[in-house]
Amino acid sequence: MAAIPQPSQPSPIQNSKMTYIKKVAESPGLTSVPSSYAFTSSPNDQAVSDEDPEDSIPIIDFSLLTSGTPDQRSQVIQELGQACKDWGFFKLINHGVPESLTEAMIEGIREFFNLTDEEKREFEGKNLLDPIRCGTSFNTSIEKVFCWRDYLKVVVHPEFHFPNKPAGFSELSLEYCERTREVARELLRAISESLGLEPSYIEKVMNLDKGFQLFNANFYPPCPQPELAMGLPPHSDHGLLSLVTDNGIGGFQLQHNGMWVNVNAIPNSFLVNIADQLEILSNGKYKSILHRAVVNKKVTRISLVMTNGPSLDKIVNPAPELVNNGIDQPAYHGITYKEYFQCQQGNNLDGKGTLDRIRILIV
Repeated sequence: MAAIPQPSQPSPIQNSKMTYIKKVAESPGLTSVPSSYAFTSSPNDQAVSDEDPEDSIPIIDFSLLTSGTPDQRSQVIQELGQACKDWGFFKLINHGVPESLTEAMIEGIREFFNLTDEEKREFEGKNLLDPIRCGTSFNTSIEKVFCWRDYLKVVVHPEFHFPNKPAGFSELSLEYCERTREVARELLRAISESLGLEPSYIEKVMNLDKGFQLFNANFYPPCPQPELAMGLPPHSDHGLLSLVTDNGIGGFQLQHNGMWVNVNAIPNSFLVNIADQLEILSNGKYKSILHRAVVNKKVTRISLVMTNGPSLDKIVNPAPELVNNGIDQPAYHGITYKEYFQCQQGNNLDGKGTLDRIRILIV
């Protein structure tokens, strides 16, 4: 297993006297971004485009995977594989999670971030693997410039944890987490097939019965100078597969063919992306893609990201079936998911830097 740099400060990850960005944004008379939130490189330095109708993010109909005819399922698996290869992202429709439940989740997140600072500090957490962590930016213990973002991160599987405020939010979230986890497992079965593996391959090899599922709620309030600030810098996700939804406010951008693309959401859909552990397992056939969150002047954006990963103790390697054919070679060193998670989350958010550290250079 490859050695990998440890987090700069593996235990304390944030200052208990930190100021939430919601409070900063609501400061009376705020007309400019405080220097501690101003990035020297503007989020808009690189070219940004809207989705091109002729080259837009693929749309996958989940219902055809679960209740379509064998021919329809086969066709969707082929489309899914192409989406993973060409984009690393796809929009998922007809997924079976009630729209009313998703809307209630977004409202619950809004109510959580509307709690007083004192109430939110009850859930700050101190370590990366604490089951509940509420904070601001990404990693305030080492950042020189902060992100225009508050967050709530909760470990919801293999054991379910959740804040006890606001009232009823925990029960609602339990149902949402269970439903999205089942969607992710079905997608991973189809992705296994698209790679030429058995449907249950990823499920068994990644030990998904004890898989690490993380609830990530993000709060991006209005910013007086959005061209100087950043909600989240470019990064890839650490798990296998992420399911993203939001409150309908734009701000999610992904990188495609060297350009940043503004993602236009479809109502009651998930934006699904390949994450780093799936890139490793597929030996680079499917790649995790850089994406970021930008902010705006007028309205608050709320997003909810459900990260689905292997069990934390699982050593993730390229699937032997994808490399032991006399042609391909392993492109990544094996590493436990826990070690990978701690490295990525314990340092500055740095594109795909953690993945690059375990990449094998093939001459």
